[in-house]
Amino acid sequence: MTNPFSLDGKIAIVTGAARGIGRAIVEDFINAGIKHVVCTDVLGDLLADIQNTPQLSTQVLDVREASQWSTLVASVVDSQGGVDILVNNAGILVFGTIEETQPDDFRRLLDVNVTGTFLGMQAVIPAMKASGGGAIVNTSSASGMLPSNFVGAYAASKYAVRGLTRAAALEAGLHGIRVNSVHPGGVNTPMTNPANQPQDEINKAYAFVPLQRGSAAMEIAHGVTYLASDAASYCNGTELVIDGGMTAGVYFPGLPGSPGVPS
Repeated sequence: MTNPFSLDGKIAIVTGAARGIGRAIVEDFINAGIKHVVCTDVLGDLLADIQNTPQLSTQVLDVREASQWSTLVASVVDSQGGVDILVNNAGILVFGTIEETQPDDFRRLLDVNVTGTFLGMQAVIPAMKASGGGAIVNTSSASGMLPSNFVGAYAASKYAVRGLTRAAALEAGLHGIRVNSVHPGGVNTPMTNPANQPQDEINKAYAFVPLQRGSAAMEIAHGVTYLASDAASYCNGTELVIDGGMTAGVYFPGLPGSPGVPS
């Protein structure tokens, strides 16, 4: 019996794949038996450290540039015969209150997180239609489900990714293309943890999360692999929240069932 979680025979493109969640997704795709995954990022120096194999190749890509997307997709179709999976994972994070966030920083955030996702889907959907279907997974965020202070601009961009994903699910679903989103919360990556603090130290900041810790990138990657696989064949427009319960609700401090109170 065929394993529905397998990616055997599939061709994938993953953006923001030089480090963090994207790198974990690439590794998990390979573990799931993918035929070939194209690992893309704007960080060419980090891509250069990734060894190319028959299952993996690297390509510098600025997701904000439509011409680069067109060239990439045409190259993958020519060399691999098509594109079965696209993971729009590239993203940046801007900290700051609404009042202090600079307009140029806000525009850049939207350009990478939102326009990059839009252009990726726009470039790959025709190729997927031509081959009879495919799977697109867009990385949103728990901040796109429940915003918080100091990351308002980021939250706005991730809400936009939700909207794009749902609209694309309606349009592309008619052609056998599934479009879903993942919503990570509190992932320990170079973007969120530039000081490279140990996980135990990071976990102290997540006492408000029911699981009482942040997550590892591979925990998010497993969810992406599921949505990309045939095991999720009836998931379209699905929002897979992987946040340890961060957006499940709020605690009333001091009452039973809250952190630090014996239950």
